[in-house]
Amino acid sequence: MSTSFLLETYAKRLRLPAIKRVYKEIAHDAAERQIPYEEFLLALLEQEVQQRDANQIASRIKHAKFPSMKTLDQFQFSAIPSLNKPKLLQLARCEYIEKAENIMFIGNSGTGKTHLSIALGKEACHQGYSVQFWTAAKICNELMEAQSQKRILQLERQWLKTDLIILDEVGFVPLSRTGAELLFQFCAARYEKGSMIITSNLEFTEWTQIFKDEQMTSALVDRLTHRAHIFAMNGDSYRFKQSIQRS
Repeated sequence: MSTSFLLETYAKRLRLPAIKRVYKEIAHDAAERQIPYEEFLLALLEQEVQQRDANQIASRIKHAKFPSMKTLDQFQFSAIPSLNKPKLLQLARCEYIEKAENIMFIGNSGTGKTHLSIALGKEACHQGYSVQFWTAAKICNELMEAQSQKRILQLERQWLKTDLIILDEVGFVPLSRTGAELLFQFCAARYEKGSMIITSNLEFTEWTQIFKDEQMTSALVDRLTHRAHIFAMNGDSYRFKQSIQRS
């Protein structure tokens, strides 16, 4: 059997697809430049590690189920001059996840709350953290279905293992009383155990519209804001501005 055939066979058996793909090119380069064997081996292993890192990032992003792909570079910070850009860029380093802190974007529609939550979530995926994106309405439906099937505790344990939960559009869609209570229980369960990014078009004083109960609302807001980075996202809708510019 030829050396090339054996190399490709062994690379496949050992699940080293990057090495299988690039070894000929790197071997040719090493021969021409008389690179030492150790450097040749290092170059091969670097290719494999880089490919595996890229695959893991792609897997985490896929598992997060972002509704779209957004980055901080794409965000128009000039649309909201009061927004603390340096602090947001610092949060992109994801130290808040290690501290089980929350991030909250509060303000009117169209100001980029969802964009920023996705961008920070994507950064977390790149840095090795597990992320899940949910709208408030969808997670409530999931919780109510789990409750009816008597698997609510199993679902909560599963979600507690997720490093970062993004909860979008809190207050955007009215919730049933049961849904609101389950959402309260879910958020309370993550208190000081796991980070959340929450977006809402309602000020905290208006959250009784969501959770139907003043005492429960007060308790939840107290937990969510205890260790949180809160950003006011009030201003003109830049989605609307972009629509005007395109028309």
